[in-house]
Amino acid sequence: MSDDSSIEVDVLVEADAWSAFPEAAGLVIRAVDAACEGASSEYELDIDGAEIAVKLTDDASIRLLNRDWRGKDYATNVLSFPTPEMARAGGDPHLGDIAIAFETLAREAAEEGKPFADHLVHLAVHGTLHLLGYDHEVAEDAEEMEAMERRVLAGLGVPDPYSETEPVHQHD
Repeated sequence: MSDDSSIEVDVLVEADAWSAFPEAAGLVIRAVDAACEGASSEYELDIDGAEIAVKLTDDASIRLLNRDWRGKDYATNVLSFPTPEMARAGGDPHLGDIAIAFETLAREAAEEGKPFADHLVHLAVHGTLHLLGYDHEVAEDAEEMEAMERRVLAGLGVPDPYSETEPVHQHD
């Protein structure tokens, strides 16, 4: 749970591989808080008292989620499951759930020459922005989302993840 913001962030470490990176939960909480703060200040979103759940999982588990919920039978780096608007309009404070896969995250970080922690923070920010209504299905929306990611990540001391590579949106 987050102690220094108006958002409650619950992190469930589901896969054993994450034990090799014990600071993961703290980094995810900081990333989610920063993404919520950045988006809410720019768009005047009222998310005080909101909740977000993050599952740190593995490729096998995220593959099943991707298959069952999106019809795509492969592992991916991050998935976001926003709470439906009807439930939120009815007062449900839960913004949604995020799942992040250890093996895919580690492989992408290595392939892109990025620190594991930086890529984890990026994926947590990316997933959170999806919960807040950002998307990247069309170029204009992708540019807006990536600009917000860059601002939030810069505030966290994470280099621009798009500076030398094409955007990695494997979960599409």
